[in-house]
Amino acid sequence: IIFHISAGTVTDVHVPGNSSQILLPYLQQANIKYTIIISDLQKVIEKQSGLRSFRNRRSVPGYNYEVYHSLEEIQSWMYRLNKTHSDLVHMFAVGKSYEGRPLFVLKLGKRSRPYKRAVWIDCGIHAREWIGPAFCQWFVKEALQTYQSDPAMRRMLNQLYFYIMPVFNVDGYHFSWTNDRFWRKTRSKNSQFRCHGVDANRNWKVKWCDEGASFHPCDDTYCGPFPESEPEVKAVAHFLRKRRKQIKAYLSFHAYAQMLLYPYSYKYATIPNFSCVESAAYNAVNALQSAYGIRYRYGPASSTLYVSSGSSMDWAYKSGIPYAFAFELRDTGHFGFLLPETLIKPTCTETMLAVKNITMHLLKKCH
Repeated sequence: IIFHISAGTVTDVHVPGNSSQILLPYLQQANIKYTIIISDLQKVIEKQSGLRSFRNRRSVPGYNYEVYHSLEEIQSWMYRLNKTHSDLVHMFAVGKSYEGRPLFVLKLGKRSRPYKRAVWIDCGIHAREWIGPAFCQWFVKEALQTYQSDPAMRRMLNQLYFYIMPVFNVDGYHFSWTNDRFWRKTRSKNSQFRCHGVDANRNWKVKWCDEGASFHPCDDTYCGPFPESEPEVKAVAHFLRKRRKQIKAYLSFHAYAQMLLYPYSYKYATIPNFSCVESAAYNAVNALQSAYGIRYRYGPASSTLYVSSGSSMDWAYKSGIPYAFAFELRDTGHFGFLLPETLIKPTCTETMLAVKNITMHLLKKCH
């Protein structure tokens, strides 16, 4: 077994079952603390895969939001919503991925006036974090189903546009379904190394490839050969740059840690509009907790999670979007990236309360 763990960091290690007798004594000898979280990982993966054949996915009314969906299913769902809810939904592509897949976005909102402020939401920058895309779909469902009955939702969709990108890293997400459930990066090829992919959340033009990112193409946090080297990052950055005066909030959904993070990621410093952002985060985690009692930590990403450079959240904030947040959804490591489908509904229900809370905060003036 060959693996590399940087000093002072926490990492997940997946090992063949027959190697654990060699590995565990070595870790003890090296005085490295460890916890066995899942003793038979393959069984858990197979259990999730086995459930897929029993689903009804044909039409939007029958679409099951409480299961994980493949990229093809998510894109078909987007097409159908675009047809059936044309009064509130407009689907378009911001570009193409490395492997040539379209990068679809749903624009959600009532076309009530020519100019409206907007909120950007993306999910699935990291391929293996399946609960992210599940939440993006849940958000769209809730918006469309409660527009008539919920005054808060009606106000949100009447006064704002929501740009929702259910799967940011389309190539990586597809690969996590077909080849490697724990794949994180994009799928771009490197000319010098056989390793594929770049960490799409270390590839943004903000303190690029500094602390918390790696120059090595085989590392999970590889920052890429240059900023915006990944067509997915370049396409979204271009879209956001053009609309940075319109877009007032940037929300990115990850897993796992149960945290609500705001800038900065790349340094320990206080953002200029700290009091407004901090109060929005405080109210959002309280709203989230009111559903099932799940406590989220909140604060600047650098001190709450870890220092990382080249992140989308920092880039959005530095580009002039005043409210930039990254959610780390459930859980805190017991299931990790393999969050069971039975937890999709509670996770999305509580997260919905936090997102609505942040959005309502936007609609008020904060000085």
